[in-house]
Amino acid sequence: MPYINELKQLVDINSYTNNKHGVDSVGVLFGTWLKNLGMSETVYDRELIGNHRLYKGRHEDGAKRLLLLGHIDTVFPPDTFEHFKEDEAWVYGPGVCDMKGGLIVAYKALEALKKSGIEIINIDFLLVSDEETGSDDSKYLSRELATNYDYCLVFEAAGKDMEVVIGRKGVGTFTVDIKGLAKHAGNHYAEGIDANLEAAYKLQKLVALTDLSKNTTVNVGKMYGGIGANTISPSAHLLFELRYDKIKEKERVMAEIEKIVYTTYVKGTTSRLGGGIQRDVMQASDKTLNFIKAIEKITNKPLKTEKRGGVSDANILSACGVVTLDGFGPFGDGDHTADERASKSSFISRIALTQKILAYFIRYNQIGE
Repeated sequence: MPYINELKQLVDINSYTNNKHGVDSVGVLFGTWLKNLGMSETVYDRELIGNHRLYKGRHEDGAKRLLLLGHIDTVFPPDTFEHFKEDEAWVYGPGVCDMKGGLIVAYKALEALKKSGIEIINIDFLLVSDEETGSDDSKYLSRELATNYDYCLVFEAAGKDMEVVIGRKGVGTFTVDIKGLAKHAGNHYAEGIDANLEAAYKLQKLVALTDLSKNTTVNVGKMYGGIGANTISPSAHLLFELRYDKIKEKERVMAEIEKIVYTTYVKGTTSRLGGGIQRDVMQASDKTLNFIKAIEKITNKPLKTEKRGGVSDANILSACGVVTLDGFGPFGDGDHTADERASKSSFISRIALTQKILAYFIRYNQIGE
């Protein structure tokens, strides 16, 4: 398989998000390959996480631009799940499908263009280093750069039947910090102000915002508070997540969250809301559907699509108005576990698909207009 050697090189470098050295090593290696294709490099230095990197093809004035987008970090700390292996049908290792495998698909498609004599024009490639921890830093860079692009292809893993992704839920992560007043539970019970009880009221009301008929969920994933059984709790903490697939639902739930947090159910408690929306919803538009139809004409094959509850950096570009499709990586499963694998045959089909799309874009400077 023509991509195996490069994939192994990437996978064998630990690039856990908090392993800056490893993430940067992957970025440097992958960037060397892109620069060898004639792309220029801009590095966005970061002190505590890996550097973000933007690679540019030659730009033509007034032309439409296409962004390829991927992340170079993985979820596995050093000495947990490491190293590449393969059998006849599958490759295994950290990132083979999420998403070093996707990076290889994009790179090999670009390399194939170059080998066939096609110059990389009006196509850029953004590598971010913190996607697996919510893109808390890179999302600002992605939003800033988004204004320069008309289209975006994201190389997260394909669906089981090689679907591309046209929609992803939006996600927000929030905290509630509650303060009460500690008193001895035996001698001065009535004088205490129970933060844990306030948290219990708020938890139930937050979870009640879930509406499965509208694909909206609120999950309080962590809570803690208090000192011990003989003390009225002076403080409590809730950590919760919101997922939604419609802007109206986000607006509804966000308004209700504010009401719940700042309504006092146990007299004397005070509460503070923290956190916010990490990635807004990725919604399919008419332009998205035209994009799909155009790709089907380019390849003369139907292109299956799906929506996912999980998020990616596709959410960010889509929310900025860029026509965005995700799932252009290989098919795999077991991602975020020590069973992560990717199908060898899916690499071949995805590289061929991406190459055709990029060649068409370079030739006609549009897709689906």
